[in-house]
This record gives sequence, structure tokens and C-alpha cells, in this order.
Amino acid sequence: MEVRVLKYFLTVAREENITRASEILHISQPALSRQLMQLEEELGTQLFVRGRHSSTLTEAGMLLRRRAQEIVDLTEKTEQEFQNRGDTLSGTVSIGSGEADTMRCLAQIMRGFSDLYPEVKFDIYSNDADHVRERLERGTLDIGVLLGPTVISKYESIALPGKERWGVLVPAKCPLAQKEYVTKEDLVGRRVFIAKRGGAQGVADWFGEYYDKMNVYATYNLLYNAAMLVNCEIGAAISIEGAASLYKNPNIIFKPFYPELAVTSTMVWKKHQPQTQAVSTFLEYVREKLNKDES
Repeated sequence: MEVRVLKYFLTVAREENITRASEILHISQPALSRQLMQLEEELGTQLFVRGRHSSTLTEAGMLLRRRAQEIVDLTEKTEQEFQNRGDTLSGTVSIGSGEADTMRCLAQIMRGFSDLYPEVKFDIYSNDADHVRERLERGTLDIGVLLGPTVISKYESIALPGKERWGVLVPAKCPLAQKEYVTKEDLVGRRVFIAKRGGAQGVADWFGEYYDKMNVYATYNLLYNAAMLVNCEIGAAISIEGAASLYKNPNIIFKPFYPELAVTSTMVWKKHQPQTQAVSTFLEYVREKLNKDES
């Protein structure tokens, strides 16, 4: 199974049309169709449902798309690492993080690093902690920024400054918007949206017996879509303050929990995993920058 053919497959999967894909790939339509048929024969399964004007993925095709994208990403990352082995520090540092105020601190660090090493680029991946950890394990991320308690036995880590308070994002017209803080009892019977993965378990533990007394109407991955639901006054979104602060909207207001529920952030990377010079230099810069700020 060649990486080139996997790229062909991914292009057709994205475009859902052989003709458009062949134009993008600059190969003939018959040649592209032949490559895909050979891939199906190699895997022993049908990857596309072919119609007159479209080609959509089968269940097996959807599985291959996930795996093929991982393979292509890792291959391109490896090629780039070898291409950037020169006298001038260059390359790409890939960082995964959720929506958190910690990114403000990280952005300042990246700006200072870029002034020193302008040829180093960054690839930022936004998702929840579980997805970030999955990419760290697969090697498609160099660094992860994780929120809350983290099992760090398999990681090297740097503690990042500051903390994130949990609370609730509510419509401005909601009575809770007039309160200084929100308690567990305030959310009994209320329609709420909660993070599907990552920190959701910590929130559930904090609520204790009151968790089942809320009306968990929806779960979300990143806060953006949940904030839209809050804006439409459908319910309230449980989130961290740093994520909520990204949405400047007078119609929605963040209120912290009481008693306070707060977590810290940690920068992590896999132990014993070879690093490019760009990544190792960036991590050393982060250490030096944070130590200097503390002193």
C-alpha cells in the first residue's frame, strides 16, 4: 500500500467525485480509477459506492480514511524533519491543546521563540484532552497541553502558570447571570451542555449527587457550538473560564462555580520519543522562559 495511492484515495474521499479529484491530482480519470480499484483489490473490500456523479465512502472506506490520514500525516512529518536538518534551525513544532486561557501564555512564549528562530513554524491542533493524547500516542503531535489532573508516568512535562476556573456560560437574561457565582443547587433541573470527554469526569465528581439532578441536554467537544446554543437561550454550558472568555458576546455571561473548581495546565510530550532539533530547542526555551518569569 503506497502512500501516493493513499493520497489519491483521500482526495477522492474529500471531493466525492473522481473527475474533480483527477483534476486536483493532475492525473487522468482512468488512471485514478484504476489505482483505486487496485487498492480495493489489495484490501479485499469495496471502499466507494460509485454513482453517476459521485463516489461516497463505504463503512470500510470511512475506516481507511481515518487510518490513511494518520499515515499520510506521519509520513509528511517525517519527510519534513529530514528536509530541515541544516545549519539554520528550522522545521515544525506541532502542539495540541483545547480551548483554554493557557494558550495566551503559550502564544507569548511562541512569539519570543519565533523572534529567535524565525524559520521554525508551528502547527496548532485544537481538540479535547483525549484526542490530544491519542495524537501524542500516534506520534502526529510533538507536544500536548492538557488541562487538569494528568497521568504523567508516560510523559515528560512542564507545569504551566495560572489556573482555569470551571463555571457555567448562561444567557444574559437568565437569572443566574445576576449571581456572583453558581452553586450545584442552582443547576438542579436546568438544561445544561457539558464537555463530552476530557474534564467532564472532574466536573461530575464535583457535582456529586447533584449531577444526576441536572438536565444534561447535550454534550460538546469544543465550546464554540455550545456557546451558540447558549446564545439562543436553549440552556447553559458548563465550561472553563478561559474557553468562555474567547467568545465576546454581550448576550452570554460566564459565572464561576462555588465552591471553586479550578485546574491547572501541563505541557507534555512522550518519554523516550526522539525529537527534532526544533522541538527540543522549543521545549528548552519554554523551561528557561518560565523559570525566568518565576524568579
